[in-house]
Amino acid sequence: MKHTHRTGGRLRAAAGALAVTGLVFALGACSAESVDEAVGKAVDKSVDETYEVTYEVTGTSVDEIAFHGGGGDAMNPKLETVTSPTLPWKKTVTLRGIMPPAVMPMALEAGGADVTCSITYKGEVIKEAKGEGMLTAGGCVAVSPIVG
Repeated sequence: MKHTHRTGGRLRAAAGALAVTGLVFALGACSAESVDEAVGKAVDKSVDETYEVTYEVTGTSVDEIAFHGGGGDAMNPKLETVTSPTLPWKKTVTLRGIMPPAVMPMALEAGGADVTCSITYKGEVIKEAKGEGMLTAGGCVAVSPIVG
């Protein structure tokens, strides 16, 4: 009976393990923040397409509206803020890559608020949320429409 030894599979497994170990050590040398920045920049470069969304907030007693306005990068979008907004409020922004569209109305009044927010892309509402209470948290956050 003839025995055949398969060393190719073992060599490939050893090379793969060595590559993973090297990657772990390389990433371990980086801070979490620099890894996030590098990933965000890489994602923005690979998906550099831009798109427009329109944010809308309606209701009563909104003290502040925070939203992604297009600054920053995909992994760390910059929030823009409007204080004491006049409702209904509407804003169209240009975002890029996989940056998620997001609008977060906040109401701090003791009586609460009755608030609705929405995100529209190419005439279609891709996210809508309604909230009542002292603080309307979460708001509307959608997945970038160019991802899928």
